[in-house]
Amino acid sequence: MNNWTASLLNSDQPLEEAIKVLHSSGNRIAFVIDKRNKLLGTVTDGDIRRALIDHLSIEESKVSDIMNSHPRVTRLGDDRAKIVQMMRDNDLLHIPVLDNEGVLVNVESVHDMLVANTVDNPVFLMAGGFGKRLRPLTLDTPKPLLPILDKPILERIIEQFIEQGFHIFYISVHYKAEQIREYFGDGSDRGISITYVDEEKPLGTAGALGILPNTMPNLPMIVMNGDLLTKINFRKLLEFHLEQGGESTICLKEYDFKVPYGVVSTDSTRVVSIQEKPLHKFFVNAGVYVIDQKTISLVGKSTYLDMPSFLQTRMENGGLISAYPIYEYWLDIGHLDHYKYANDNFINEFNE
Repeated sequence: MNNWTASLLNSDQPLEEAIKVLHSSGNRIAFVIDKRNKLLGTVTDGDIRRALIDHLSIEESKVSDIMNSHPRVTRLGDDRAKIVQMMRDNDLLHIPVLDNEGVLVNVESVHDMLVANTVDNPVFLMAGGFGKRLRPLTLDTPKPLLPILDKPILERIIEQFIEQGFHIFYISVHYKAEQIREYFGDGSDRGISITYVDEEKPLGTAGALGILPNTMPNLPMIVMNGDLLTKINFRKLLEFHLEQGGESTICLKEYDFKVPYGVVSTDSTRVVSIQEKPLHKFFVNAGVYVIDQKTISLVGKSTYLDMPSFLQTRMENGGLISAYPIYEYWLDIGHLDHYKYANDNFINEFNE
């Protein structure tokens, strides 16, 4: 790994800095060192997301709170075949190289299947909704074609996928479908393929899976609402899905709700506690999923089915559904104020 020095952290730095390093370096891992460059531990994207699951504060927590203090390492002079075997046995993408004093002197890396120039996993974008909460803007224009600055929402989503190597797209359409078809065509002018899935009646996010063609590649599919702006790294999402071994993965976003009153807990007529304006943290559905083809085949034809109900049924039948908490920028453009915020802040959020 030629640029491993861009992935260095100190143990007392805030968790927020670890996220910045992981994002800017693109290495998926950061190395925690002391003042003498001795390796103290590592931080991966997975460590960050586990911290989010535990509701650790990104601003207040430190790197030392989440780092792996006992990472697998190799030493200067170790046989290359031995290093490769160690990485294979432990499913590692990177391994630190230390000298006899424990100083980090290099990082060896391998590339897995998701680091190819193109990604053959299909992408299914949901663009058939009526956009009622955005009226009057959607009276003449479908929500996916509403502009964020100079480009429609859906175009910005597709461009993000293209930048990450995706090229096979399916788009569900219903409300004012002809406008979406006319704008994007078959995708050939962008070097991609676009297949439209017509919902004769609204089928819900999961229901639309049931009318997908049978010609898709036998690979996990990313399903995403067509009204989201996010900076998710979709390659990492796919990698996480494969590592977990589940049939589906659902992206989660932490949502904070502050009760505007003092909350009183009682035991019959006895007051037990009083909390003044407590803050509650929840995970909400972020509208982005990875679903295996075998699971998609279970969806009935032309039957309304929303995704939460479908995934709940799969869990009740023993299916493993993985949770992928996201710390990246995410905005659901569901209301007029969200749409205004997206336009006012797009440049700052996406040019960081």
